[in-house]
Amino acid sequence: MDNPTEMICFCVGVLTLLLFVQRRFDPSQKIPAIGPSAPLLSYIGAYRYFRHAQDMLQKGYTKYRGSVFRVPLLDQWVVVVSGAKMNEELWRIPDDKMSFLAAAQDFIQTKYTIAPLLDQLPIHVKVMREQLTRNLGVLLPGVLDEIHAAFNEIIPTLGNEWVSISGLPVMTHIIARVSNRAFVGLPICRDSDYLDVAMKFPMDVMKGKSILSIVPKSLKAVVGPCLPWSRRALRCFSAHLKPVIAERQRLLQELGEDWTDKPIDMLMWLIEEAPSMEQSVDLIVQSILSSNFASTHTSSISLTHALYHLAGSPEYMHPLREEIENVLKVKGWTKDALSNMWRLDSFLRESQRLNGVSGMSVMRKALKDVTLSDGTYIPTGTMVYAAATATHRDPDNYDNPDMFDPFRFSDAKESENDRIKQQYVSTSPDYIPFGHGKHACPGRFFASHELKAILAHIVLNYDLQFEGGGGRPENLWLGTGILPAPNAKIMFRNRQTSDA
Repeated sequence: MDNPTEMICFCVGVLTLLLFVQRRFDPSQKIPAIGPSAPLLSYIGAYRYFRHAQDMLQKGYTKYRGSVFRVPLLDQWVVVVSGAKMNEELWRIPDDKMSFLAAAQDFIQTKYTIAPLLDQLPIHVKVMREQLTRNLGVLLPGVLDEIHAAFNEIIPTLGNEWVSISGLPVMTHIIARVSNRAFVGLPICRDSDYLDVAMKFPMDVMKGKSILSIVPKSLKAVVGPCLPWSRRALRCFSAHLKPVIAERQRLLQELGEDWTDKPIDMLMWLIEEAPSMEQSVDLIVQSILSSNFASTHTSSISLTHALYHLAGSPEYMHPLREEIENVLKVKGWTKDALSNMWRLDSFLRESQRLNGVSGMSVMRKALKDVTLSDGTYIPTGTMVYAAATATHRDPDNYDNPDMFDPFRFSDAKESENDRIKQQYVSTSPDYIPFGHGKHACPGRFFASHELKAILAHIVLNYDLQFEGGGGRPENLWLGTGILPAPNAKIMFRNRQTSDA
């Protein structure tokens, strides 16, 4: 074939034939697809999924509830389980068959987009689950101090004048400061260079993930190390943290148990947790960077979702203020007080149910072939998710599921057991924004106290409304990611009403 056109046609024909043969013998092809599933045409489906993931997930959930379906990404098909019963089944599959860690690494490509050491040594997960959660009460005074300082600097209200702010960027800044007060303490948590990297890093991770999603698996190990964003972030964090780490390690070695004013923050716990290895300092820095990625991204979105509900429906201010003030009179600003703000807790849980951070949750990667209870065969290597938004808007799970009912969960609490089941951090097969089971988000207890403290501060000290008036704007979906309207402006002013 001397003619170049004939050669091209021949190559295209061979490639098409190989794709059809591969499809013919791929067991996952028996799983019903949402969107085009034929070779090459599935890329059109992947594009459509990025633009209309909410509609496609809802369509699959409605049609295949109680079973599974699949949706196309650029580099793979992912399987989605539908319904609370299937959500429960997914998280109960043992880790040696369906792995959360492998799924997270595959989804985010953490080795290349965040930090190379955390794939094998995710010590920050243990520290979040244990030391951070156990010390919420000890950390609270510093968190409250940072909340007051951050709002006074970032939203400088005066008298009864309204101040306009960009909702999502400002809440991201506040979350970054407050979280890092607990992560690394003063003065780093207020350093503008450090905070700038912490706030931008989640979007940098998404850029890296998006690029790697179109790179063949065989080339990810070549392209991944060339991505610049995580290296830049690590250089910045290293410059700020390594001198502090070295000094704390010195004092820990010299003073041991006699170090009476030893810092109480995540950085200190990571120093104590890090194994004796040549790269232990790098591991600690990478753990702080990863913790910032998780906290800044999810908590700022969750806070902004709730803030938009408050600004769009100011009538919720009075019952929230009433509860917060009554609790504070008895318990003061304590961990116990935050735990007893049931209306506030319900407000956040309902906002999370109706909006959320992602349209999918409970991610797993099949390490072995698995057959589900409905007979679906899941081959090794398949990514499997639960449809979060569709689950949360299922009328079998919630009355009037598309309506924002702020006290849906506090009104339902009739006993102490009910309160535990219905609180913001509690997961269940029909409430999965934090995942479910033993791999549910380990930082959700800190996030809950942080968000409740910030929202309580806003409710007690400000009046809110959207710039130009009006109700809550629609969320923006980017793939399965859910953002509160990024360009919405919120008006703050010092609280004018006593609500007496």
